[in-house]
Amino acid sequence: MTTMQNTDSIWRHVEAKRPRFSELSDQVWGTPELNYAEHRSAAAHAEALREEGFRVTQGIAGIPTAVMGEAGEDGPVIAILGEYDALPGLSQEAGVAEHRPIEAGGHGHGCGHNLLGAASLLAATAVKDWLAEQGIKGRVRYYGCPAEEGGSAKGFMVRDGVFDDVDIAICWHPAAFSGVNKPRSLACMEVDFSFTGRSSHAAAAPHLGRSALDAVELMNVGVNYMREHMPSHARIHYALQDAGGIAPNVVQGKARVRYLVRSLTMAEVLALLERVKKIADGAALMTETSVVHRVLSADAELVANPPLEQAMEENFLRLGPPEFDEADKEFARQIQATLTPDEIEAAYRRAGLDPVPGEVLAERLVPLSAPEPAGIGSTDVGTVSWAVPTVQARGVTYAIGTPGHSWQLVAQGKAPAAHKGLEHVAKVMAGTAVEVLTRPDLLAQAKADHAARTAAMPDVFPIPKDVPPPLDMAGHA
Repeated sequence: MTTMQNTDSIWRHVEAKRPRFSELSDQVWGTPELNYAEHRSAAAHAEALREEGFRVTQGIAGIPTAVMGEAGEDGPVIAILGEYDALPGLSQEAGVAEHRPIEAGGHGHGCGHNLLGAASLLAATAVKDWLAEQGIKGRVRYYGCPAEEGGSAKGFMVRDGVFDDVDIAICWHPAAFSGVNKPRSLACMEVDFSFTGRSSHAAAAPHLGRSALDAVELMNVGVNYMREHMPSHARIHYALQDAGGIAPNVVQGKARVRYLVRSLTMAEVLALLERVKKIADGAALMTETSVVHRVLSADAELVANPPLEQAMEENFLRLGPPEFDEADKEFARQIQATLTPDEIEAAYRRAGLDPVPGEVLAERLVPLSAPEPAGIGSTDVGTVSWAVPTVQARGVTYAIGTPGHSWQLVAQGKAPAAHKGLEHVAKVMAGTAVEVLTRPDLLAQAKADHAARTAAMPDVFPIPKDVPPPLDMAGHA
């Protein structure tokens, strides 16, 4: 078969199965769960895999909410990665362009991972059916990956060897624009610093107390001064996890702060973290407290793979941009009305594009040749990309300007436009997988490029060997 015939064939499989996986994305949207606690979502994905005839393994890498389904025999192994974790405090009614929480303080899919997992599973199912139809040797695996939001589950899965025999990994993420994801991300490490002091009566005997909360505050001040003396591309964030209590008349004997350190490479992250540790030690010295730190998670930076990126770009071009109807655009206008002009402009900058007045849903493709995007985050797909040649797509599922991790994004998570974007990007991922399965030259080029790039980089695995998956933090963001 020609490339176009293969593409047409795989697209038909995606179209036939889309209703089932749109339903799955809505199901996961309706039961939002935080990292390492995605039990209902993982069970729903495992059930869908069994219904579709995959060989299913649950609890991979010792993570209860990680699942893998495999189909096919022999040949190259294509992994398609999905996610399904939610975010805290983003409960929101679907389909309304105003802040209307379903549950006070509840969770919500503010990063579109309900769609991410469903589209990836749809693509894997289409590839499975295509392999059987064509009688071609090859295996497709769907990896249901929990805890992307601060849990780095894929990194623990890589460390456990679950990708050791994988030839190619494919993934995507919901976005405001469609195209190949630029292979740039920040490496990161998340660390808790726990201070222990001595409680006392804050009025009658303050001299007997040693405040752990003071130590946290001094650490934060020290790190803020450090920001002037670190690379401009680096980022450091913190959140107080335990203030030691709520009574102001008690000297707080314990306190804990969580730090997230990011930079372009893991080597830079580790160097910055050593400086943060020294500041923590200094804060403990100033307050006569003690401090211990605990690494929770870490992600490596993405490794590019131009052969796969070009193949995915060609699939986008054959398919064309997504199409939306007037009802889709009207709801997008209502969402945009809740946003500031700066938020809308920032969405274009992140995609490396110039703003287009009046554009609400992007019915165009961002070419690989577009300028580098402004502003990048972190992903545990980065760690996978060190282990296996990896490529990612971006797919339109929400209005231009919608902030990530926002109620506006949750509100669009079950919209018809989101389901159309789900199908569109599933076709691209499935088509890319079929190209790898039918073009030995592409597979060889991707592997050779990956080997050359990783050989030229310092091999710094982001997660220390003695750090287990933070399952005790299940449900915490």
